[in-house]
Amino acid sequence: MPLSTAETVAETSHHLYPLISDLGLILMTAGVAVLLFKKIKQPLVLGYLVAGFLAGNNFDFFPSVTDIKSVEVWAEIGVIFLLFSLGLEFSFKKLMKVGGTASITAIIQIISMIFIGYMSGRWMGWSQMDSIFLGAILSMSSTTIILRAFDELNVKGKKYAGIVFGALIVEDIVAILLMVLLSTISVSQQFSGAELFESVLKLLFFLILWFVGGIFFIPTLLKKAKTLLNEETLLIISLALCLMMVILATNAGFSPALGAFIMGSIIAETTQAEKIEHLIKPVKDLFGAVFFVSVGMLINPDTLVEYAVPVLLITLITIIGKTVSTAAGALVSGQPLKQSVQAGMSLAQIGEFSFIIATLGMSLKVTSDFLYPIVVAVSAVTTFTTPFMIKMSMPFYEKLEKVLPKKWLTAIDNYSTNSQSIKATSNWQVVLRATMTQVVISSVIIIAIILLSDLYISPLVIDSKFGNAVAALITLVIIAPFLWALSLRRVAESAMDELRKERKYRGPLTMLILVRIGLALFFVGFLLNNFFSPIVAFIALILVIISYIIFPKKLHAQYDKIEKHFLKNFNDREIARAQKTRDDLTPWDGHMANFEIAKESNLAGKKLQDLKVREKMGVNIAFIKRGEIMINIPTRNERLFPGDEICVIGTDDQVQNFKGYLDQNEIEVPESVTEAQIVLQQYELTNQEFIGKTIRESQLRERTGGLVVGIERNGERILNPESHLILERNDILWLVGDKKLLAAAFKNQ
Repeated sequence: MPLSTAETVAETSHHLYPLISDLGLILMTAGVAVLLFKKIKQPLVLGYLVAGFLAGNNFDFFPSVTDIKSVEVWAEIGVIFLLFSLGLEFSFKKLMKVGGTASITAIIQIISMIFIGYMSGRWMGWSQMDSIFLGAILSMSSTTIILRAFDELNVKGKKYAGIVFGALIVEDIVAILLMVLLSTISVSQQFSGAELFESVLKLLFFLILWFVGGIFFIPTLLKKAKTLLNEETLLIISLALCLMMVILATNAGFSPALGAFIMGSIIAETTQAEKIEHLIKPVKDLFGAVFFVSVGMLINPDTLVEYAVPVLLITLITIIGKTVSTAAGALVSGQPLKQSVQAGMSLAQIGEFSFIIATLGMSLKVTSDFLYPIVVAVSAVTTFTTPFMIKMSMPFYEKLEKVLPKKWLTAIDNYSTNSQSIKATSNWQVVLRATMTQVVISSVIIIAIILLSDLYISPLVIDSKFGNAVAALITLVIIAPFLWALSLRRVAESAMDELRKERKYRGPLTMLILVRIGLALFFVGFLLNNFFSPIVAFIALILVIISYIIFPKKLHAQYDKIEKHFLKNFNDREIARAQKTRDDLTPWDGHMANFEIAKESNLAGKKLQDLKVREKMGVNIAFIKRGEIMINIPTRNERLFPGDEICVIGTDDQVQNFKGYLDQNEIEVPESVTEAQIVLQQYELTNQEFIGKTIRESQLRERTGGLVVGIERNGERILNPESHLILERNDILWLVGDKKLLAAAFKNQ
């Protein structure tokens, strides 16, 4: 018997009531907790955890959530938007700019903590899966907590802060990789190296494909629809793109969080990134709060009492283990002891990704119930300790310096200075890197197109008489530009021309070209073999090769057009930043042009009043962009530095003259200098030739082509000593210069 309207409404209300009441309870509790924790100046994440504990079923003196399953769904949505927001802040460009120091530091810390966490879990008698997840959980630090602590302590400008931020960027991408690997291990319940390697390759394949495809299409979509995008439509489209990538990631066998993170990092390269980040923040805050509250709901006081010893033990392992492993990683990367200790004590906590990894273990039903509340408790304790650890890092370093043997400190200093040598990248490295990049990206695109053709084009034409031939032809036409780029496109042309002049590199260069051509032929053969018999495929392959020989210019033009479109989308955000609100600065027939002050330029270090560019060439300098700093309408006392981007206003002839002026002032580097190694070395002064003379009289600068940047004398350190300082016996000189010239000058030392 069908229900009446009143009964239908009542039935709907019956299902809707717990959903609305639970959400209201969660948000009210979270709101009070947030206000309280903001008042006592503590991280809001802790407030959400406390709110979750109060609203959960493990606390009897407060109204409790009734529909746990609905809260779990909201929490999963919260993870998606949280990862989407992290992706918007991430940007693959930041990852590419991360130096070797941060990368080495993060990787050593992650590997060390995974091993320590796993061994600790096994030692406590936990299962293998619990121990593996514990190791992964402990390897991740909290970006949110560190940023807040750095802001409060005003240490963002310190040298070690750069190491910490770089390490956090590397941790973000490793966390995504860990989630894929943990999912693979959890599903198969095996630890096959081949299976893990296959998972990593699969992840890398999809990362490259999604990123390249996303950068090619999404910024174009946003630009084409720019006139139609108000805040409402931009928010809806952004969320739609996020959820679309979530679906793609899920269908590819990855977690929804990975898809959200990837889409965030793609949108981070668009000109709309800041606006989207601003619009998405309320949504992320809402569902993120629900996620952290749901984490707090799992806190069981009885479990915490039962596992009080493991909580205390894991907290100590986190604080001590992460401090030591991070400091060790920074030392290995060549950082001084001071910065290494400060970086180590800053990263001694767990946070957002740790919760997400713990949630993954629960959703896959491979971890025990006690692991989650233990992780939450450890996170809460280490959140409180983080500001104190950062404050204590300097006193701890000073005490450590007094305790450690002098030989150890000297060895660390020597290793640090030698590791920070600056060596020019050789032409062979440039060619090899450019070739590998071209081969990997082109191969991923070609494989993806062939697979998509097999899935979507073949079924459409398979029933026709020449279905296979049509499908193969369509696929070949689409992949033709990428096959040309893979096999014949020249990369790093200037470096390759220099290498061809040297006989020893001719063989390796020829091998690189042959490998690229062989790989392209393999892909063509693989494609044709899918549609034809081997004999027909061989004939078709010959025809394809002939067509490639006949039409190289067309293929080059087509690929060049595709690449320029990609690079324009990839760089649009930075170009827009540089040119923002400056379109109206050029009167009459003048226009704006951007130039970069080369590292080898004679103009570096000079004031604008000394250069007299307006008097000599008639151009005006509109602004100077120095890293993230923009100097608008610079004064005559402003200096130019290597790497500065300057914007000049002038006519075509004036701008051309200015370009010639810049080119004339670049120092030509002789070929012999390309392999020169500039190092920081220390020497104990025992040679009578220098003793008793001033630094200027000793002519150390002329003899070594370097600078005296420091002197250690009777336990005291003099940084950047004056040139009139007299050198004494047993002084320890710190010099920056060419390694060979330094060795020659002090060969009798």
